[in-house]
Amino acid sequence: MSHQTVIVLDFGGQYNQLIARRVRECGVYCEVKPYTTPLEQLRAMAPIGFIFTGGPSSVYDENAPHVDAAIFELGVPVLGICYGCQLMAHTLGGQVTAAQADTAREYGKTETYYDTSCKLFKGLPEQGVSWMSHGDYMARVPEGFALVGHTDACPNVAIADEKRGFYGVQYHPEVNHTQHGVDMIRNFLYEVCGAVGDWSMGDYKNTAIRDIRKKVGDGKVLLALSGGVDSSVAAALLAEAVGSQLTCVFVDHGLMRLNEGDEVEAAFARWDIHFVRVDAETRFLLKLAGEAEPERKRKIIGEEFIRVFEEEAKKIGRVDYLAQGTIYPDVIESGAGDAAVIKSHHNVGGLPDYVDFKEIIEPLRMLFKDEVRQLGRELGLPEYLVSRQPFPGPGLAIRIIGDITKEKADTLRQADAIYREEIARAGEDQNINQYFAVLTNTRSVGVMGDGRTYDYTLALRAVTTSDFMTADWARIPYDVLDRISTRIVNEVGGINRIVYDITSKPPATIEWE
Repeated sequence: MSHQTVIVLDFGGQYNQLIARRVRECGVYCEVKPYTTPLEQLRAMAPIGFIFTGGPSSVYDENAPHVDAAIFELGVPVLGICYGCQLMAHTLGGQVTAAQADTAREYGKTETYYDTSCKLFKGLPEQGVSWMSHGDYMARVPEGFALVGHTDACPNVAIADEKRGFYGVQYHPEVNHTQHGVDMIRNFLYEVCGAVGDWSMGDYKNTAIRDIRKKVGDGKVLLALSGGVDSSVAAALLAEAVGSQLTCVFVDHGLMRLNEGDEVEAAFARWDIHFVRVDAETRFLLKLAGEAEPERKRKIIGEEFIRVFEEEAKKIGRVDYLAQGTIYPDVIESGAGDAAVIKSHHNVGGLPDYVDFKEIIEPLRMLFKDEVRQLGRELGLPEYLVSRQPFPGPGLAIRIIGDITKEKADTLRQADAIYREEIARAGEDQNINQYFAVLTNTRSVGVMGDGRTYDYTLALRAVTTSDFMTADWARIPYDVLDRISTRIVNEVGGINRIVYDITSKPPATIEWE
């Protein structure tokens, strides 16, 4: 079954995949394509609409990303967001310049006024807060465009040529900070593009299974199974697609949470899959010995993972494909095209140059975390697996600041277990999307009994988020934090100070490294 398709053209902004998520939330299938995709390839996909994303460039710069102007002659509606709006204006004969201090340079939450006779704002309030992030200004809009949105500082934060179905906004409707932003995207899809809403996660599951079967044929697949949400859902999807052709390899690298290796093995023991557990703690710790730089840690772990899989594949016999539970945020944060690299993930940017498999399969690569959980439910996974706390592939290696030793890993394991136990006991696990402890490389003076100590500082991190692209620090009650702190300093050796991270994302990331 084919679906109506919207194409999101990626110009390198950090929120680009979030746009795709919003479109899918509205029941419309979409794909993200780089702006360099040939026009004929885009035309062949028969899209009902295009969305141009934001990006870090200025359209008037010599090397700024552009599109073939013929895209505006396809008779397909276009929504330009931030850089995408300015690019549309620039391409169609408008003028974009650097904003002066008093002419429309805007950042953050901004009171915005809308012309609700425009289809983009149909049925919405005439006034609301939008999330701005632009230093450029449309000094002249193209012929045929009307001004349909403004702020106190900028007269043209939204423009529209409704006859041709072209719309541009200088703010970001895809982020939660913009009031009614998703409604604006929905209006573009349904009021402008004529969407009928013919896509769901059930469709994604069926399509993914069909595509996996087509790609794999009678080949064998080796899955890197961490036991986390992503790899568990990938395992269930692959098991349904190729059954006994799948082998799941769980690499216990010695950097798991307390008792986690045994829990993972127990969870999959009753499944009809080939499950292999590899005890590789010594191997990984030797490779990581003395390494303190976080990007190097990730790349060391990424390469060692691959080498372990290759060795296990040889024991199993012929294996054609390596499967991973890579999801969209992994890809975004590791950088793609013109996007900045925030941090590389061991299963994306951390892969070595040479991998001894025919191909890598990443069936969740287009999904955000909440969509992965939804897919897991579609596949019939138990809720305790689907709702499990996120845990990075490199494990505690990136929650130990500085060099890694077995002693530090054991210390962090115990402290993290106490933290998670007390959060669950207080019922806060229902309110927090991710929480964990970080063993910092900072030591400070403390007093225990009548003696002086000089031990490590432990940082606690907890966030609330719907998509893991942005996140707010969680307001854990003081009495809960007090119990956590008291237990850790009394029960875990080597720690004499607890701090709580109250930084949101952005500017921070959720993990520390």
